[in-house]
Amino acid sequence: MDNKRISCGDTTLSADRAFYEMLKHARESLVSRSPEDIAGKAGAEYVKETSSFRVKSLSQMIDIELPGFEIRQKLNHWHHLLVLHYLSLADGMPVSPQWISFGELKDGLIRGTKFAHTVNEQLGNLFGELSQGKAEDICRLLGAEIVESRADLCAVFPFLPRYPIMLNLWFGDEEFPASARLLVQKNADHYLTVEDAVTAGEFIISLCKEAKLQ
Repeated sequence: MDNKRISCGDTTLSADRAFYEMLKHARESLVSRSPEDIAGKAGAEYVKETSSFRVKSLSQMIDIELPGFEIRQKLNHWHHLLVLHYLSLADGMPVSPQWISFGELKDGLIRGTKFAHTVNEQLGNLFGELSQGKAEDICRLLGAEIVESRADLCAVFPFLPRYPIMLNLWFGDEEFPASARLLVQKNADHYLTVEDAVTAGEFIISLCKEAKLQ
């Protein structure tokens, strides 16, 4: 996934400035809180000996150093921001067994519903031309668990400790094209905003496209 830079003169500078302002705000929202409180509510591991957090995201373990909340690994910078937003917003709400669409998220009627159409088009096209075995391999490469469902393929991506994202895929046939849906759990608003959720979904789509080429 690229860093969503807008390459047209001053617009690029403006987009970068906006991103770093968001990153600064995310860090400031965390520095006054106790590490134990953050870790407990986010389901992260706080390593007192190294003054750092360990957070699993998809198939990657991420180390976050205190006090500056710097991430040791080289991440896409929007992924970096999402991890900090998650730590900041997490309130410890138990994971819900119910799954909802992005459009059902708080303030998601427009942004989330629009994203659902993107998912259906992009992931339907991406996976629809593959065998089920190859599609499952791509999902597993990103850390997903394949689970039973009414869909032809159902994969649960552990995007963050208490923020799984589910892919439901129906392969196409002579009568109907392939289709896909991404879902989040009903308590998702307790961990990320709808804008963050859409960014996370876009990130997964991008990673699936990259994995397909491997």
